[in-house]
Amino acid sequence: MEEPHVCRIDDVDGGPLSAARCWRFLKQEALALLRDRAGGTAVMLGVSIIPIGGFVGMAIDVTRGYMLRAQLSHALDAAGLAGGKQLFADDVDQIVQRFFDANFPDGYMGATITGPTATTDTFGTTLTLNAEAEIHTTFLRLLGHQSMTVRSSTVIERSIRGMELALVMDVTGSMRGGGKITAMKDAAKALLDILYAGRETVDDFWVSVVPYAVTVNVGAGRTAWLTGYDPADFGSTTWKGCVEARNAGLDIDDTPPSGGLWAPHLWATASDNVWEPVDETNGAQNNGTGPNLGCGPAITSLSESFTTVWNAVDALQPWHRGGTMGNLGLVWGWRTLSPQWRTLWGAPTPDDMPFDYGKPLMDKVVVMLTDGNNQWYDHPPSGPDGSDYGGYGRLGWGRLGTTNSGAALTEVNSRMLQTCTAMKAHGIIIYTITFQLNNNTTKQLYRDCATGPTYYFDSPSNSELQTVFRKIGDELSNLRIKG
Repeated sequence: MEEPHVCRIDDVDGGPLSAARCWRFLKQEALALLRDRAGGTAVMLGVSIIPIGGFVGMAIDVTRGYMLRAQLSHALDAAGLAGGKQLFADDVDQIVQRFFDANFPDGYMGATITGPTATTDTFGTTLTLNAEAEIHTTFLRLLGHQSMTVRSSTVIERSIRGMELALVMDVTGSMRGGGKITAMKDAAKALLDILYAGRETVDDFWVSVVPYAVTVNVGAGRTAWLTGYDPADFGSTTWKGCVEARNAGLDIDDTPPSGGLWAPHLWATASDNVWEPVDETNGAQNNGTGPNLGCGPAITSLSESFTTVWNAVDALQPWHRGGTMGNLGLVWGWRTLSPQWRTLWGAPTPDDMPFDYGKPLMDKVVVMLTDGNNQWYDHPPSGPDGSDYGGYGRLGWGRLGTTNSGAALTEVNSRMLQTCTAMKAHGIIIYTITFQLNNNTTKQLYRDCATGPTYYFDSPSNSELQTVFRKIGDELSNLRIKG
């Protein structure tokens, strides 16, 4: 049995050309009828009416085809943008289908749909969707064309914005329990995988990693940033790189070393930290000893290299003693992005970075995570002055204007919020994440610190944390319809 004729209006192959082929075919059929002079005048009149009606019918069916193709293209664009935003989600195919169905009404023009099918390129930077729709013809079926098929395709291209991104990561001792440190590293790596998309470097994309505990490690080679430093004070070991907070005002902003130096983190030998023997290894945990006790890994300043940043995240470990001072982690994250620190960081950061605030097509972004409240810790046996030593010394030193623990922590939270406000005033985008945290006051602090309500996330479990980082990674990617 001979196959019925099918006219195609193909969005991929050039649209109008396919319709023109159908039109030429219809004209040929009509002309053939006109050349056939067998029969009388009445027959000739009847035959001449057929092509006239056919031309009208052809116009109606082609118009239906173009309407169908327009709706198909609209639905594919909507599905592609939705799928592109969730390109690395496990259910991306379901997302594409859901948005396609929402934008292509069920039963529209009685069409039968094939697709959409979704494919991505090697680096996950483009999402290509294809679909076709078939409808039965009305007038063309009289000439043997039983159906009409239209096809459409859309390509969604992810392009990473120019960006300086600081990952401010909590590495306090509480991150050791329940696999939290591993969950945080895996989630941060998932974000990096999205943003680098399999490449070693991405144009105009730089990342710093800023681990924090009760203090921050700026790097052991930066002794020029210190005041009151004497290597002999560190006994049988050397300064690891952690610093105390500067005095009020300078502990909340991006003033560079020329505007104020830092005292080195130096935990003097005392009843709660008897140095000899010195044990500053990570495995010693709360039982560690030495002048660098509580000092975690060093900052990795802005780097364009995926390998450098990935390795910095992979090397993160939880460090015990002292407590948690998230405000100090945040302000050092800012300093890795501040143009006032240009030329100061050194490799891997080029001397012309960080860039100016407001540089066209270049964003400055911080992603900050914590699993606990800002606090002092006092590990037994209790040391002098009411707490362990940390970024603001000991609680009893009164460096925050009080020796009362509750009042001092309120002051820390206030200073952190002042830092958030100042950063946002410079156009820095802040994402905040609370991780397995039940304290509503701290949740509100991190919610207020974020750029807006949708920039704050709460992750109650290890598994949900990776979803949070993937969502942030998707939001940091631009989407555009190509072609």
